Amino acid sequence: MRKEIRLIFLSTFFVMVSCSDETSIFIDEQQSNILAENDAVVLSGSVSFENAGVLEISVDENYSGKRSSKAMDELAGNYPMVLIGQVNPPTYSGINALTAAHVFVEDDFAYVAYNTAGDDYAGAIDIVDVNDPNNPTLTSRVIYTNADINSLQFKNGFLYAVGGLDATASFTALTNSFITKIPVFSGVMDIDAGVIYGFQPGDNATDIVIDDKEAYVTSGKDGSITIYDTKDLEVKKEESYSDLRSLAIFGNRVAVLDASIGIRVLDDNLKEKDEISIDTDFGQYTKRTIDFVEDKIIVAEGAKGAGVYSYDSGTLLQYIPIISDPLNPPSGDVVNNAVAINEDMVFMANGGAGLSVSDDEGDLTKPYGVIQLNGSINFVQTRGDYAFAASGDEGMQIIKLNRLSLSLAAQCSSLIEYDGSSKLVINEGDDIAFSGAKSFNSIKVEGELLMCGTWTVSNDVDIKENALLEMNGSLTVGRNNRRKKIEVEQGATLRIEGNLTIYGDLELKEGATLEFIGDDSVVNIFGDVDIDEDATVLGTFLDVRNKF
Repeated sequence: MRKEIRLIFLSTFFVMVSCSDETSIFIDEQQSNILAENDAVVLSGSVSFENAGVLEISVDENYSGKRSSKAMDELAGNYPMVLIGQVNPPTYSGINALTAAHVFVEDDFAYVAYNTAGDDYAGAIDIVDVNDPNNPTLTSRVIYTNADINSLQFKNGFLYAVGGLDATASFTALTNSFITKIPVFSGVMDIDAGVIYGFQPGDNATDIVIDDKEAYVTSGKDGSITIYDTKDLEVKKEESYSDLRSLAIFGNRVAVLDASIGIRVLDDNLKEKDEISIDTDFGQYTKRTIDFVEDKIIVAEGAKGAGVYSYDSGTLLQYIPIISDPLNPPSGDVVNNAVAINEDMVFMANGGAGLSVSDDEGDLTKPYGVIQLNGSINFVQTRGDYAFAASGDEGMQIIKLNRLSLSLAAQCSSLIEYDGSSKLVINEGDDIAFSGAKSFNSIKVEGELLMCGTWTVSNDVDIKENALLEMNGSLTVGRNNRRKKIEVEQGATLRIEGNLTIYGDLELKEGATLEFIGDDSVVNIFGDVDIDEDATVLGTFLDVRNKF
């Protein structure tokens, strides 16, 4: 991750704080090059819902055997995902090319790292409150005018970030690779409360993992793996390596990805125990991730896709290929940068080829399709029912996976699982009920339909005259930049027990009924609610956007 040395550079770094006049100069120097923004009104402008809504998945026929998402007779999709919103990258003065590179999610907050491609150094850190999934909030932002931020983690009230800078142009930076520790209070970074730094060999610090009271950090060309004490960032142990891109810790095992040979497995004293040779070109100055999954190690191997290896034997078990979107040709480098696992779903951040999802079937991972997101996907992390994608100049994107909950599955165990067309039509006189989690193109109901599960619909939902649609679970319709509607025609009924989200409008015609069952239903409508005279709204519900 080497960058050319720049001629103009004002250092932001100091090692320890004292009360001398010289330290005061360093503090002033730091403050002039680290820009904090904590004003809620200003920060709110970076949160966008423009593209929010139902996400289509383009299926790669070469691997799935299924037709692409625009086929007329396609089956309903297996992954009813929704884009909740995105946080756009920061801009400041001449810094307008920051790209989201990494995401770390802990409890109610997502922490986003930004860096800059090319020879210049500039970066940023965002903190996003994701406690309310319908309304992500950017709570704090720090911009570095002279340093890349490549990876980060949060632990016990402090944010630890690593990156690169030009040490030859700095008064206080010892090397290009650094770690910094920033106090965080209720989702807000406080750079005035005492920010400290540590340094290690290498052109650029690439990855960090906090383990108890120690911070493990890797750095690239001619770098090292270094263990810091999280209290004061004092170096406790350090071992040199030629080109480390990332690390992962599982128990007392430390795996590092060395681009020169493959995986090195170390003990917690950094002594090498084993290695797995990988014959792959990892590229120059690029980050690739590794992760433990039970007794396997998954490696992002660039153009080859993701390699799955046995930890015990080092044997290559499978390559998960990079699949393409047949509707949107890749733009930019087609390389696997990172992999994330969520139960039986495998997400791959494939750069210009986007974010793909595969089915983990135990012994084999089978590619499924490409999620239609904008941007070059540099990193992905999942937590619970959500995925968080670092999407280059598109910033961070938040995806709701809409996994079928166990409690709902138990309640609907007597219903068959839906396995039919994505264009669902219930004819007059039909009385149909099913469970599941699917993505639809459209729904038209002329008879009676009970849907128990989690559903997305890309286009309109039309409940015809005197028809009935009952939904227990979650139903999401449309996208914010391609708004659709639910129309409940004369005398028809829409009955909801759970969550209803419409990126578009709700129309209740004369004599129509919208009924919410129970006390916990939520309705989130981004468009208009048009209620004709003699239409009825019944029940208790949370109206997220106050449209009723």
